[in-house]
Amino acid sequence: MIFTAFKRIARTGFINFWRNGFLSFAAIVVITLSLCAFGGLIFSSAFARSLLTEVKNKVDINVYFTLTAQESDILAVQKDINSLPQVASTTYISSDQALAAFKDRWQNNTLIMQGLDEIGTNPFPASINIKAKDPGQYGSIATYLKNKNPVDSTGVAIVDKVNYVENKLIIDRLSSIIPTVEKSGTTIAIIFAIVAIIVVFNTIRLIIYAARDEISVMKLVGASNTYVRGPFVVSGIMYGLISGVITLIIMAAAAYWGDRIILRLAGVDVASNFQLMVNVFSSYFSKNFGQIFSLIMVAGVILGGVSSYVAARRYLRV
Repeated sequence: MIFTAFKRIARTGFINFWRNGFLSFAAIVVITLSLCAFGGLIFSSAFARSLLTEVKNKVDINVYFTLTAQESDILAVQKDINSLPQVASTTYISSDQALAAFKDRWQNNTLIMQGLDEIGTNPFPASINIKAKDPGQYGSIATYLKNKNPVDSTGVAIVDKVNYVENKLIIDRLSSIIPTVEKSGTTIAIIFAIVAIIVVFNTIRLIIYAARDEISVMKLVGASNTYVRGPFVVSGIMYGLISGVITLIIMAAAAYWGDRIILRLAGVDVASNFQLMVNVFSSYFSKNFGQIFSLIMVAGVILGGVSSYVAARRYLRV
């Protein structure tokens, strides 16, 4: 009995959906826009955080030593730095390693290589690259090195300079921009959701008004409120499901093309500075497809179904 009633309600809902083609189309368009805004919020948050992580990984401190500093003294400084609780890792780069890296990078530039040969000696100092556990701790590490001022056995300072990479400025800016972007995206998504609810609500009201005679007959013959209301809720759920599928297709296309568009707008040089951050969107979309699918479809069903239910319930109170 229950299954038969549910089958009739679902069938009537499908009929209402196709019979009111233009109204159904309008509702689907608005719900899709709302879901796309929600999907855009997901993507923008994912990309911003990936970008922030990439930049954070590039922030470091390089301690450059004098050309006369002995390796034993430098290694002693490295051991001292490793004992700091803020330090995640350190890498010692000898003078010879720095020279080899420079030659490898500029091997195709004849002018630079000739200039290096004319110098006759290795002009590159040894250095220690420091990675902190948190970007906010680099300041304290730099201050520690400045105050300690390491010296050799004769009391001569062996640290030439401490270079706190300028990417720290980017970190601070991104840290302030990302919350703003997320708040703006949330506001836009909420606005679209409210508009979608209003449109679906009025769409159902128009459908109910068009079927007022049929509903009156159903009530006169004893149809329950659930049986009268059910088909409209089914139609609303269909709006949400179809909108969800369309949104997922749009998001898939955006995931595929989004990285390329952003990198092209950013320029090749900027992109290379962040090690060509390709496949951020597509990778995120594929790895989290199940979660994204659930969120989009559930949101669509809620927007369509709940607004339809409220509209039908309000009509039945008249």
